[in-house]
Amino acid sequence: MKKNWYIVLTMSGYEERVKENIEKKIEATGIKNLVGRIVIPEEVVLDATSPSERLILSPKAKLHVNNGKDVNKGDLIAEEPPIYARRSGVVVDVKNVRKIVVETIDRKYTKTYYIPESAGIEPGLRVGAKVKQGLPLSKNEEYICELDGKIVEIERMKKVVVQTPDGEQDVYYIPLDVFDRDRIKKGKEVKQGEMLAEARKFFARISGRVEVVDYLTRKEIRIYKTKRRKLFPGYVFVEMIMNDEAYNFVRSVPYVMGFVSSGGQPVPVKDREMRPILRLAGLEEYEEKKKPVKVEIGFKVGDMVKIISGPFEDFAGVIKEIDPERQELKVNVTIFGRETPVVLHVSEVEKIE
Repeated sequence: MKKNWYIVLTMSGYEERVKENIEKKIEATGIKNLVGRIVIPEEVVLDATSPSERLILSPKAKLHVNNGKDVNKGDLIAEEPPIYARRSGVVVDVKNVRKIVVETIDRKYTKTYYIPESAGIEPGLRVGAKVKQGLPLSKNEEYICELDGKIVEIERMKKVVVQTPDGEQDVYYIPLDVFDRDRIKKGKEVKQGEMLAEARKFFARISGRVEVVDYLTRKEIRIYKTKRRKLFPGYVFVEMIMNDEAYNFVRSVPYVMGFVSSGGQPVPVKDREMRPILRLAGLEEYEEKKKPVKVEIGFKVGDMVKIISGPFEDFAGVIKEIDPERQELKVNVTIFGRETPVVLHVSEVEKIE
């Protein structure tokens, strides 16, 4: 006998507890032939107001994440290549410096300053601060900003000077977290091609969604915090054969208040309505349909649209909000008699004329 999906009503906030209790009860009683999968529909909500983590990288950096993907805390997200000696020579100087990168407002040009710690950094300089041409960057005023813009990076580094046999000097700037005092010290000989610093690896400090931006002079990784939000508070979807035994089995679970019913009889969920729930839960695959992204949105608040790809494919709804920059729409879709807000890319919908 085929199992159907039913909606179990729970006390709000106890959905996960109900799911756990049903699963434990199934294991204890072996009633899997009557009660199958259990789903609590959730969506990922992105806090796009400001990135919680921001990483500035060189154009040569290798990325281990893609734009729009989710990462977990501790995941490897990028690495800078190792630093090798360009020529053989002797280390003649090792100094602490502060790297300050200033970028023009149009993001076309950057200027990097390496200021000795002994010179002192001008108070108030921080990432994101706006600076003007002529502004002192060091307390001794020896280092002066040469362009209008804002500071995009401040970092402590080691300046390593290697003198070659012909008297020339090669300068290397090594971040503190990959600087090895035993490998690099004054008076040490280095060979051409010798590794001065290992690859610098960056791990996510938080879990969230990645945004990758490529600029002319650098790469930037931003991670925005995400959270999971229940689409239908107080609802748990249970796949089951509806008979007296299965009904009483689920109904007797703590915090269960009953089933969505009509005339006192539990009503099975229609396949069309259950399809997006299974897709959101990862229990049913669907083909992503991509359309070329247009520069003009072509929609306005209040428009009726049809969803043409994604978990809610074939559903219709009304546009409530538009984000032109991200080319996203917030659409209210009616499902199970409730209006549910869904965030969609413009390529996932078409206007209903």
